[in-house]
Amino acid sequence: MSLNLRGVGVALVTPFTDGGQVDYPALTALIEHVTTGGVDYLVVLGTTGEPATMTTEEKHHVVRHCVAHNIGNLPIVVGIGGNNTAEVIRSLQTFDLSGVSAILSVTPYYNKPNQNGLFAHFSAVLEASPLPVILYNVPGRTGVNMTAETTLKLAHAFPGKAIAVKEASGNLSQAAYILRDRPEGFFVLSGEDNLSMATVAMGGDGVISVSANAFPDTFCCMIHATLAGNIHQAAPLNLTLHEVTDLLFAEGNPVGVKAALAIKGLMANNLRLPLVPASEALCQKIRYQIDKYGL
Repeated sequence: MSLNLRGVGVALVTPFTDGGQVDYPALTALIEHVTTGGVDYLVVLGTTGEPATMTTEEKHHVVRHCVAHNIGNLPIVVGIGGNNTAEVIRSLQTFDLSGVSAILSVTPYYNKPNQNGLFAHFSAVLEASPLPVILYNVPGRTGVNMTAETTLKLAHAFPGKAIAVKEASGNLSQAAYILRDRPEGFFVLSGEDNLSMATVAMGGDGVISVSANAFPDTFCCMIHATLAGNIHQAAPLNLTLHEVTDLLFAEGNPVGVKAALAIKGLMANNLRLPLVPASEALCQKIRYQIDKYGL
């Protein structure tokens, strides 16, 4: 049976101890928190998980831990991407992907390929990947936007392999063109939490969310209601989450969401350099929103 990506995928943070090690008990607690909160699948080693600061061994251990502690038996997506195509392919061929359903692969960053380069990169990745691939377009982080035309070209050229796009351009018009011309079975997922309801209302399939780490119940209710066409139920939830979601990204990701998780007592507020914890001013604003709306 093909993988169903409708609904809410949560881009899991990676908890760290005060000594800078991966906090596996906190990771177990986080998986339980988001699973009971209603998420539909887990995304491990996405940008929110800080994989850029993790060793290869740590990445393997984190994925194996998530597979072993997947209490809801949810689909698991693992982030494997980069700006060295050959290295991405090597990782895909050597990483232990047992228990994993799909790969999330980001557009190459820093070297800023053109659209032909993006198509060639992802063509090589899709041909090499042992699992279906979610294309990840996030120009705010990578410095390059993959156009709707390129996304659609990949979706049509690799049916069953290019199964979705996580569209985090912040451009609803770009998402609309992908929605209009996508092949059957190709999922369009929002990569912007505060645009996810709008994307789903246009015909999108869901979201890979940061906010769902901290507020899975409210966020999932909002997306699931929108998918069901219950806009009147979803709209107030969307507005409730709007300001706190903006705050989660005010000093970078996962800075804000780790602050929120610490406020809720789910983990220590530790990040790896070059990221540092949220300012006290931001923590106070997030705490106020959590208290005001019962999040």
